[in-house]
Amino acid sequence: MEQSNNRAVIVGVNLQDRPDFAYSMEELRNLAEACDIEVVGELTQNLAKINGSHYLGTGKIDELLGLSEGLDASTVIFNDELSPSQIRNLEGALQKKVIDRTILILDIFSERAQTREAQLQVEVAKLQYMLPRLVGLRESLGRQGGGAGLKNRGAGETKLELDRRRIEERISALQQELEKLVARRQVQRKQRQKTGVPVVCLVGYTNAGKSSTMNAILDRYMPESNKQVLAKDMLFATLETSVRGIELPDNKSFLLTDTVGFVSQLPHHLVKAFRSTLEEVAEADLLVQVVDYANEEHERMIEVTNSTLKELGADHIPMIYAYNKTDLTGETYPKVSGDYVYMSVKEKAGLEELVELVKEKVFQDYVECEVIIPFHEGRLVAYFNANAHVRETNYEPNGTRLTMECKTADYEKFKHLFVEPIEAE
Repeated sequence: MEQSNNRAVIVGVNLQDRPDFAYSMEELRNLAEACDIEVVGELTQNLAKINGSHYLGTGKIDELLGLSEGLDASTVIFNDELSPSQIRNLEGALQKKVIDRTILILDIFSERAQTREAQLQVEVAKLQYMLPRLVGLRESLGRQGGGAGLKNRGAGETKLELDRRRIEERISALQQELEKLVARRQVQRKQRQKTGVPVVCLVGYTNAGKSSTMNAILDRYMPESNKQVLAKDMLFATLETSVRGIELPDNKSFLLTDTVGFVSQLPHHLVKAFRSTLEEVAEADLLVQVVDYANEEHERMIEVTNSTLKELGADHIPMIYAYNKTDLTGETYPKVSGDYVYMSVKEKAGLEELVELVKEKVFQDYVECEVIIPFHEGRLVAYFNANAHVRETNYEPNGTRLTMECKTADYEKFKHLFVEPIEAE
């Protein structure tokens, strides 16, 4: 049957009653569907430890064989990363295509990658995943030579060594190309840092609504900007890091960055390959973790996000939580409670509250003051009107009195020019 190519059974081992096991299986199903694979069956087993040779216990292998035959599935997908020998043994026992969670995620990334950098990063991750699996196939390739003795030993193994060398050369070439792109982005990042504009980074689980949050903020504060980012209801819609400048009505501005979403058991090859993209996160002034509050597993998603941030060395950066999709829960919204904002991007509710909380965190070097600027220093009035939040302007005999909120650095820089300056609060 033609369609059997896209039919799969998903398999998972529940190690010592993992609390998130049911959800991780549901997520595996979603990952498979994101790869256009139809999941037609599921098999699970409770074990104290994974079976080193076949992942499952031997009795379960026969059950899995019967299940996949009965459901006409050509593929079996496992919920953990399989070792090279496990893949080989399982393919031998099942006579089916065997794939694991890691390759599924790598395939999704591969399909979604739009920019040259993302494509290179995914290819490097895939090749690094393949390398040890080639080594695992050494035995079966070696058998192709047949016979005994040194003469015949080389056939399969030589092919393997050639493949290995080709892959290693390809990885090396890709990494060199990536380094050039990374160097270019570091120059851009340094230029941004020079401007002193704070960087706010959206992080969170895949499909929590990060890109939608960015679009809603752009729409609310920069309606003319025409700089929307891709936002779709699917896993890993965004692989590229998008940076947008947000200018607020009170002349404050910050850069908002959207990043790739996280998922549980994100393959370490991928985290390594995307490290340069994710460096944006580690250099942010503030993280906004967007949470799908309507998902009953949202607390586990927060844990996964926090542990991935730790792996990236970004766990020291201040963070606020944007509980999105609150409209699908019984919780009141919009509301702010400490570092938590309950909101709904779909309903456009809670955006102002979120931005106010962001402002509180990133604009701490501002000062409320009242100054008198001599008339001959009129350029300063123009400067503060452009770079500060002027609340009131009054003209007096000896100059222009401004009541405003401005950067402490600006206040210090120009205060010697003010007439009877009133000390900052």
